[in-house]
Formats: sequence, structure tokens, C-alpha cells
Amino acid sequence: MRTSIRSIAVSAAVALVCLTPGVVHADPASSPDRCQEVTFPVAAGTVAGTLCLPPGGSTDTVMVLMAGSNYNHTYWDFPYAPETYNFRRAMNAAGYATLVADRLGNGASSRPPSLSLTAGTTANALHDIVQTLRHGIPGAQPFAKIVTGGHSLSSGTSLMEGIWYRDVDGILLTGYSHAVNAAEALGVISTYYPAIEDPLFAGRGLDPGYVVSRPGTRLHHFFVPDNVDPQVLTIDEETKETFSLTEYPDGLAYTLPGMSSRVDVPVMVTNGSLDRLSCGIAYAICRDTATLQAAEAPFFSPAARLRTYVLPDSGHSLNLARNTADYQRAVIDWMKSISG
Repeated sequence: MRTSIRSIAVSAAVALVCLTPGVVHADPASSPDRCQEVTFPVAAGTVAGTLCLPPGGSTDTVMVLMAGSNYNHTYWDFPYAPETYNFRRAMNAAGYATLVADRLGNGASSRPPSLSLTAGTTANALHDIVQTLRHGIPGAQPFAKIVTGGHSLSSGTSLMEGIWYRDVDGILLTGYSHAVNAAEALGVISTYYPAIEDPLFAGRGLDPGYVVSRPGTRLHHFFVPDNVDPQVLTIDEETKETFSLTEYPDGLAYTLPGMSSRVDVPVMVTNGSLDRLSCGIAYAICRDTATLQAAEAPFFSPAARLRTYVLPDSGHSLNLARNTADYQRAVIDWMKSISG
């Protein structure tokens, strides 16, 4: 089994649905934010999410946030030291609503047969969510402005949705670039193994095509040792997630030239300066924000009004770096240019 999964990994690297989302319950722990769990029926099953309004509840702008492979909603809504690491709460405090959603295949969302799961499947589901938020759901008025935010694989998903449907007002791309380090990506992929062999997921009835990261590998792949709290690493391992390698081919295709040039809404690209996956050979394009801007600008049209940001001394999972507040402030500043 491990041999076949690894061979698949190497290969992977190189109709609007009628929605009636149901509110489950409020989250008192997030006070003074107003949060409610919402389920979105989509073609491939259901997508689970949490909609949070800012203090006071008045805003016409919502950020729809999905994590990439290896992560679920906790990446954006981190439970430990939330005053530092919780991106969702930082955006709420800045006056924006957030919808943090689990991708299909992980968290509380449906896990369809692994071989049927692609980034495009999730992009279609994301479109359904965007349309529902435009029309309003119980507990929240319709949103006039919607910004999608992705991390790593789900950055590709956000680009797909924005290009295919042209129904969002901005796209935040994190852990993303057009200079993916193929050797490092293959190294990360080679450490995945079937989720049914992992203690966290054994006995859950998953099909063997769902994979997870091996215990002990995430520090090297996603973090910079000198810039991560040990407790963050512990929780990161405890909340790691399943995904299917079939999500990678079309998702990674959106890191190739030609796709992003079709985006016609504002875009922000952010990376950690020591992101071994998204910063190219020897981290060349992430030396600083100006270098990333120069590297990425040729791939986007003037309509994208591209803005970039590099978080110093951060790895791939920049939401969980000790200095992540600097990146949060940069995103909030960009959001003001969209919503103001």
C-alpha cells in the first residue's frame, strides 16, 4: 500500500446546487464575536463552516477562508493563544465577517470517495457558498463584498473559483506562488501515508485513498524551528487532516503561468520568507516583499492590482509563526483597499 500511494504522490506533484444552510448553534467562547455553525449542501455532499460576525455585527464584507491539504478549519481559527494565532478573530476584530469552511474531504465536511475528489470539486462547492452568502443566510444579512482566502492547495481552489465564476471581490493567496520548489514538494509528498494507518484516523472507516502527514514531519515541512511555539506544534499535529492526492493535479495547475492572468479582481499573495515549498530555489523570490512583488506581478493582469507580503522567518504555515500578527496587519490593510 505505501509503495502505491507514493507512486501516486509523485504523479500528482509533477450545476449550482440549491442551498439551504442550517444554523446549528452559536459559539459563546468567541464572544464578543457572533459565531454560528453552518452546513452548506453541495453537489459532492456537505461543506461545514463557521460564520462569525465582527463585534457589533454590522458589515457588508465577508472573507471565506479554506485551508489547504494537511489542515482543516483550525488553521484559520486556531484554538491556542488566539490573541496571537487566530487569523479569523483578527479579521473579525478589524470589522470583517468570516466564513471558515472545511474543504471537502476533511474536518466536519463530507468525505466523498477519495478518487472522486479534486480541487475543482471543492472550487464548485466554494462557488455555491459564495452565492449563498450573496443572498443571505439565517442570522446574517446578504454580503455585498466577498473575498476568498486560501492557503497552499486551497489558494489554487480560490483562483479556480474566481476565474470560473467571476463572483468575488478579492482573492487572498497564502503559501502560493508561481515558483513552487518541485524537489521540496516531492519531498513533502513522499512522507504522506494512508490515513487508515495513522493513530488519529484508524477505525474511522476512511477509504485507503485518504492520506495524512507522518507523525514528526510537519516541523521540517511547514515551520521554521526558531519561529514556532512548541505548543503550536503539538496542536498542529493533533489537528492535522486527511486529503486525497487526486486534489493536487488540478490544484497545482493554478501555479502555472497563464491561469492567474485571467483574474480581474484585487489579489494579495503572501508567503513566509523561508517557505520551502512556495519560495523557489534557495527561497529566492521571498527575500522580501518587493522581491515577491517583482516575481509575481508578471503573472497577473493590471486588474488584479497585485499586492504582496513576505513574513520574515516564517515557513509555509505563516498563520502559525510567532510573528504572524505582522502578516495579519498586512492583510487587514489590503482588505481596507477593497472594502473601503
